[in-house]
Amino acid sequence: MATAPRLALGLLFGCAIAFPQLFQPALDHAYAYLLSSSIYRSSTFETFWTVIVYAFAEGSYIYRFIHNPQLRLANLKNGAKGYKPIPKLQRPKNRVREGLTYIAPLLLMDLTMIKKFGGVSVHDMAISGNYDPDTFSIRGNFLAPTLHHFTLHSPLQTQRALPPLPPTSRQLVVQLAASILIYDTAFFFFHLALHKLPYLSRIHNIHHKHGEINPQVTNQLDIGERLGLVLLANFSLNIIKSHVMTRTLFVPMFVWLLVDIHSGMDHPWGYDKILPQGWAAGSKRHAAHHQYGQKYYEPFFNWWDNAYEWVTSKGDVEDGLASACHDVYQ
Repeated sequence: MATAPRLALGLLFGCAIAFPQLFQPALDHAYAYLLSSSIYRSSTFETFWTVIVYAFAEGSYIYRFIHNPQLRLANLKNGAKGYKPIPKLQRPKNRVREGLTYIAPLLLMDLTMIKKFGGVSVHDMAISGNYDPDTFSIRGNFLAPTLHHFTLHSPLQTQRALPPLPPTSRQLVVQLAASILIYDTAFFFFHLALHKLPYLSRIHNIHHKHGEINPQVTNQLDIGERLGLVLLANFSLNIIKSHVMTRTLFVPMFVWLLVDIHSGMDHPWGYDKILPQGWAAGSKRHAAHHQYGQKYYEPFFNWWDNAYEWVTSKGDVEDGLASACHDVYQ
């Protein structure tokens, strides 16, 4: 059933990489429009863009969760016993505090730190941060934060310096793929630490306190863990000096993947069905992680989880052999 979208996406991405000139006129027009927008140039754009995308993604998944009981993993397990009642879900009006706790620390960073994007000169970054580029040496390292130069004239970082030229379609596809893979790797180790280190596990337990997994569980996080996810996503983009347009497209792709693995549903066209078999984790595997908590720490793919299982199982075998040898020689 997923063959058609797999072929369509493969063709689209293949053409974007092999023939970038086909897509450049559309990218030129789109980026020219974004550059002319004062909203897009605002330092807070990405924070509000993420909130809007998340609200739409979660809302659409909640609608499907309620109106498609045959897709719910809990009902697939239940088999012939019939559909389980819908778990208690929070109403939008009761989630204002959750939204504010998400937005507040991000807005603080937006309004106090200089934004750094691929294709932007250090000179332009300095000007956006209220520095004199001729007399102050701003740090151009993408991973090193640089505070805004606070003055009465410019008390906050309100604008972000954007690259003058749009990316190519090849650049977009490569950077999006690389950033998702980097995040997947970084989060695997971060997630493993959240489960194995006692202090961090107490923080992470909030994410696992639920009955049937559902889309709202995606953002059921301690503020520290939520901030950690955002910083990891930023790291994944900054380390490859992503173009700002890559970041704009990264947000809906990243949010969709996060909500999808927490959806508690088995979609026939889920990303785990579209990618080659064995590559993707998907909602089933992540639901198993939420149920048992002892495996499947990788969010989107399977490679690190498989490697971790191989290493730990090898260690168990060696421990068993050592124990057996010890018993023999006693």
